Amino acid sequence: MFPMLTLLSMFYYICLRRRSRSGTRGEVLNSRRAMESNQRSLPLSVEVEQYAKEVLDFSSHYGSENSMSYTMWNLAGMPNVFPSSGDFTQTAVFRMYGTWWEQCASAPLPFRRTPLSFHSQDYIELAFEEPVYPTAIEVLETYHPGAIIQILACSLNPFSQNPPADVRWEVLWTGQPSKALTPQARQFSPSLKQINFPTNLIRLEVNSSLLEYYTELDAVILRGVKQRPVLSLYKMPLIDIIDLSDSEEEREAAEDASSSKSSSGNGYFNKLPYELIQLIVSHLTLPDLCRLAQSCKLLQQHCCDPLQYIQLSLQPYWARLTDTSLGYLQNRCTLIQRLNLSWTGNRGAVTPTGFCSFVKACGAGLVCLELSCCHFLTEGCMEVIAQTCPALQELNLSSCDRLHPQAFSHIAQLTSLRRLILYRTKIEQQTALLSIVTFCTQLQHLNLGSCVMMEDYDVVASMLAVRCRLLRSLDLWRCKNLTERGLTELVSGCRLLEELDLGWCSTLQSSSGCFAQLARRLPRLRKLFLTANRTVCDSDIEELAAHCPALQHLDILGTRMVSSGSLRKLLRSCSQLLLLDVSFCSQIDARTVQELSGLFPAVSIKKSFTQ
Repeated sequence: MFPMLTLLSMFYYICLRRRSRSGTRGEVLNSRRAMESNQRSLPLSVEVEQYAKEVLDFSSHYGSENSMSYTMWNLAGMPNVFPSSGDFTQTAVFRMYGTWWEQCASAPLPFRRTPLSFHSQDYIELAFEEPVYPTAIEVLETYHPGAIIQILACSLNPFSQNPPADVRWEVLWTGQPSKALTPQARQFSPSLKQINFPTNLIRLEVNSSLLEYYTELDAVILRGVKQRPVLSLYKMPLIDIIDLSDSEEEREAAEDASSSKSSSGNGYFNKLPYELIQLIVSHLTLPDLCRLAQSCKLLQQHCCDPLQYIQLSLQPYWARLTDTSLGYLQNRCTLIQRLNLSWTGNRGAVTPTGFCSFVKACGAGLVCLELSCCHFLTEGCMEVIAQTCPALQELNLSSCDRLHPQAFSHIAQLTSLRRLILYRTKIEQQTALLSIVTFCTQLQHLNLGSCVMMEDYDVVASMLAVRCRLLRSLDLWRCKNLTERGLTELVSGCRLLEELDLGWCSTLQSSSGCFAQLARRLPRLRKLFLTANRTVCDSDIEELAAHCPALQHLDILGTRMVSSGSLRKLLRSCSQLLLLDVSFCSQIDARTVQELSGLFPAVSIKKSFTQ
């Protein structure tokens, strides 16, 4: 009994010492009672309701850069569709859904050490008129809801002329990937965590992997009060593990006591093979690795070993990554081969100088560099990449839409490139792309989707047919000027193509025979998107059935000339087919889809609706 009392007395003494640093218990209670009393005498803060004023940034969208249909810009302002349900062009739609795209040959390999809690695939950032302390956020989802997995608030006022030196992001709500029970419209309003700063910059992060079709968002409402809630001004100090840490004098006393004892070393860890400890720590996430490095010299040696940083994804930590972070990691990343910096560094968190310093120190061995949505990139950064990373095989610049067209010309120096993603960039044909195609002859995967600055896709297609015969996937989503001539030359030269995205390429006409020739020349074809091409007809489908037995994904949304008979032939011939989108195909009704789904249950047949 006596030893237990002694132990409790010591614990109570330590707690009192910690409290004495921030005030006595009586002072705390009196302060809290005073604030509660004052709150009863204050008028209640008026809640402000506001719709998004402006869309500041996003990772992808289904729509075109030159229109409003299916674009993220539809999230600004009041709702256009809600409470109606269905597929509407006035909503915001992300580029992907489901897991089928992860099964494609063009999909990148996953990064090790990605935290299990990180599920985000896309994001959008919205600015509101008035900074408020959020009390509620309502997202009006009009089709296949359930993609939103995280909502964050930023301390930066995007309309202020004097931005703060320290930009903070706080998570208001987080959840797991899910899907709603029905594809019908809903108003999503999760419970929010209280934050200690007003905000008018909100970020939504989504994961559509469990959805059966594209999710559609109509509007976002931010509710909040302008005055900080009174009770959150002061929090009762709690006894935390940090509070129980030794003070300076306690640490000195402990060191004096331990100096008289012999060191016990690292126990059994000293007997383990170096490689085994390396294997153990390789399962830790980056923050845990950094924390473990502070525990002892032995584990610090293992946690700082460059072999632990052969591949590194910093995307999950985009909100905290700065120049200082890169400098801290620099000595550890001397052997790095795969680096993911997607979404990081925006609003000055990472500067071109900090990025270039890191690449110069660590980039010599890079073979994969993911830079999606990195708006800090400049032409100088691209020049450093080209000069420092001669072995680079994969480069992702998706949605780097603020990078000057001239900056892309440096990519032509990376002659070992196998995979190049230029989706939603301002690359130009004459200044950069033709040079890239000329010198990067090992390209296997090329994404030029939504590249609106391209003047003549026929010239690009012809050059690809001559210089890049190893192409396995090509994304020309929403290229507006590709004609039958360019497509014919492309499929004649690039016979190894497995994936071809010609969605919304409205200048292609089936009557020219280009789709039939495509089917005959590309026997390895596994994915074909002919989205919104009204001229696709039964004969094209029959050619695919006859010549493309490996076909897995086919999108013919919007065609008016395909009947159920040709689809039956396709489904019988292409036994590996997994996805068939016949939305808005006028000859294919819901009853036909139900019948075909019953006959071919392994195929996911998509048919969207409006209500």
